[in-house]
Amino acid sequence: MVAPISARTRVEARQIIARYPRSRSALLPMLHLVQSEQGYVTRDGVAMCAEELGLTKAEVGAVATFYTMFKRRPTGEYLISVCTNTLCGFLGGEEIYATLSQYLDVGHDQTTADGLITLEHAECLAACDYAPVVTVNYEFYDQQDTESALNLVEDLQRGERPHPTRGAPLSSFLEISRELAGFVDPATEREAVDGPSAGVPTLAGIREALRRGDESPAFDADTSITPAPPKEEPPTKPSPEPEPQPEPESVADPEPAPDAEPEKAFSEQAELEADNEAEAAGARAADPDAEEQAREPGNTPDDAPDDTEQGSTPSARRTRRRTRKD
Repeated sequence: MVAPISARTRVEARQIIARYPRSRSALLPMLHLVQSEQGYVTRDGVAMCAEELGLTKAEVGAVATFYTMFKRRPTGEYLISVCTNTLCGFLGGEEIYATLSQYLDVGHDQTTADGLITLEHAECLAACDYAPVVTVNYEFYDQQDTESALNLVEDLQRGERPHPTRGAPLSSFLEISRELAGFVDPATEREAVDGPSAGVPTLAGIREALRRGDESPAFDADTSITPAPPKEEPPTKPSPEPEPQPEPESVADPEPAPDAEPEKAFSEQAELEADNEAEAAGARAADPDAEEQAREPGNTPDDAPDDTEQGSTPSARRTRRRTRKD
C-alpha cells in the first residue's frame, strides 16, 4: 500500500517551484520528489504536480511517461541498468544482461520477489568510453563483464554498497530520487565532489593534446557579447484589389413552341401520305389522338375494300352506340 502524498512533500514541492521563473519548469524535479516518497510516480503524485503547477493531469502524465527515469510501477531499492546499445552490447552488454536476468529470475523492468532489485536494459548510459557499463541507481560501474556484474549483485544482496567507479557513494533508489529533486545531504555532496570523477579514458584526449602542445584559443572573460539585432517584421503586402468580372452574356429567350406538337404534326403528315391502310394504322398508333379521329363518322379511309359493308367496322358500331345514347 502506497502512502498518500505527505504535507512535507507539498511544502518541498513549493520550494522547488520557487527556484524557477516559470512554475512549470519545476515539473521534472517535482516528479523525482514524488518518486523519493512513493517509489514511483503514482496517480496521486501526478495529481499533486498538476494542482501545484496549474497544469492538467494529462500534461503531467505526458512528461512522466516520456522519460524512462520516471517509473510507473513500484521499483526496488536498487535499480540495475545494463547498457545494451551498440558499443556496450558488442563488447558484452547483452551477455551481462542475460546473465543477471537468469540469476535474478526477472526480465526487463521487473523486480525481485523480495523487492530489493529491479533490472532493466538501457539503450545508452552516456559512458561509451567505459563500455560495457552497468549503473546502480544511476551510479556508474565501468568496464564490467558477466563475472564482475554478478559479484556486484551478490554484494547488494548481502546488504553491502560497493562504491561506484566514479562519483558519489551508492545510495538507495529513494535517496537518489530525492537528490535528483535537489535535496542533497551536504555530507553526501562533499563525498561526490571529493570522489573520483573523470577516468583515464575520459582524460585521454586532453593528455594527448598536452603532449602535442595543443592549446585552445585565448578567451577574455570580460568580452561583451553584442546582442543580436531585433528581427525585422516582413513588410505587409496590400491585399490585391478584386479584378472586375465580365458582365454575363444575355441569353435570348427561346422561341415559343408552335401550336401543334411536333410529334402530333409528324403523325398527321405521315397518315396523309400513307399509301395503304397498314401504314395509316401505324401512323395512328404513333399518335394516340389519331384513333379517336378515325372513329368519328366520315373518317373512313377512301381506299377501304369494296366488300366492307357500311357500318360493319368497329368504329361504325361505336358511332351508332354514341348516337343512340344521345
